Amino acid sequence: MKSMKQWGQLKGENSWTMFKVISEFVDGFETLNRLGPCVSIFGSARVKPDHPHYQLAEKIAARLTEEGFGVITGGGPGIMEAANKGAKLNNGLSVGLNIDLPFEQSSNPYIDHDKNLNHRFFFVRKVMFVKYSQAFIALPGGLGTMDELFEVLTLTQTGKIHSVPIILVGKEFWTPLKNWIVDTMLEKNAYISPQDLDLMPIVDDAEEIVSIINTFYEGDKGTSLQPTFEL
Repeated sequence: MKSMKQWGQLKGENSWTMFKVISEFVDGFETLNRLGPCVSIFGSARVKPDHPHYQLAEKIAARLTEEGFGVITGGGPGIMEAANKGAKLNNGLSVGLNIDLPFEQSSNPYIDHDKNLNHRFFFVRKVMFVKYSQAFIALPGGLGTMDELFEVLTLTQTGKIHSVPIILVGKEFWTPLKNWIVDTMLEKNAYISPQDLDLMPIVDDAEEIVSIINTFYEGDKGTSLQPTFEL
């Protein structure tokens, strides 16, 4: 049993946590409200620079900057570093939303110095991803990538955010997952609707990604583009 003193300490800690959360939101909004149109790129932190997925992420980011988009990543190594590198070396906007973790995560050197945010809380970080992105690209990754991808899919499916392109990159990696979604979620259990499958096209090519996004926005990538949702 906890003593009354222990309960009082817990309530005090919860109050201070609330202020930490608020300050993290304020810092993020003040930094990112000035962004132009951006695309979030998700993927594994464990990929090395000589890996094809790293090189593809770098190419995708470079092409997006050529089309007028900035790039937002989780700010860490691997595919996140590759995407920031592709944007930075192509003179594009390069944003990093880093998360404090006991392993894997550290800021990569290709983030614009005034667009490098550090987060304590995953849920605040995901709000920043979602609010300021006009498209989402998921390259192969682990549990964190799955978490980010399914968060965006759920928010889109339920109408909590505006519909934007959500593109899975890597047919060999993603096709087995999509097949399971079709066979188990849709056909065997009817836990999703057939139109939900349209939310997740799978591609292998950077040019196809650019084509999907440009077609969706019909060439309008100016300041008229709105945040994905309003708080």
